[in-house]
Amino acid sequence: MPGDYLWFEGIPFPPRFYSSEVLRKVRDEFVMRDEDTIIVTFPKSGTHWLIEILCLIQNKGDPTWNHTVPFGERSPWVETCPGYSLVNTMKDPRLFTSHLPIQLFPKSFSSTKAKVIYAIRNPRDALVSGYYFSSNSNFIKKPKSLEEYFEWFIQGNGICGEWKDHFTSAQAETFDKVFQEKMAGFPRELLLWE
Repeated sequence: MPGDYLWFEGIPFPPRFYSSEVLRKVRDEFVMRDEDTIIVTFPKSGTHWLIEILCLIQNKGDPTWNHTVPFGERSPWVETCPGYSLVNTMKDPRLFTSHLPIQLFPKSFSSTKAKVIYAIRNPRDALVSGYYFSSNSNFIKKPKSLEEYFEWFIQGNGICGEWKDHFTSAQAETFDKVFQEKMAGFPRELLLWE
């Protein structure tokens, strides 16, 4: 599995759209602006829906932009090679997207008034959606089965790392606590944190 992805800071990315150089630039050099709005999600968590909704809001309900410009140009993924170039040429207010976990997010964010819209999806739904996406994709490794994809997902070897990497420490601890309570009756060997 490690050879099928570009690994940056221990997190896998599809090599077709990502490079270590751009990931480093986004984290360390990219300048966020006060007027920016960035959609942040774990992959397969409603990103495209949010792009469509925010583009409609930005254009006061007029769907012309949505119908005539591909979503990847209206709200490009800043951490991809084509997206990074596009975001840097956009005029304010910029709307862009990211699947980056917090440790790879642009450092400049903390010194701006930029807005982040973060969407989280039930991990079971993200898992199933990710499985079907991976099975039908031509730029990432295809899983042999849902069970194999589940192992990748749990180990953080899917696209853009582990689902819980998108949480703050407090959110991850809360998730672990609730998950442990819900799984109390299951055999201990099934509990991945043991």
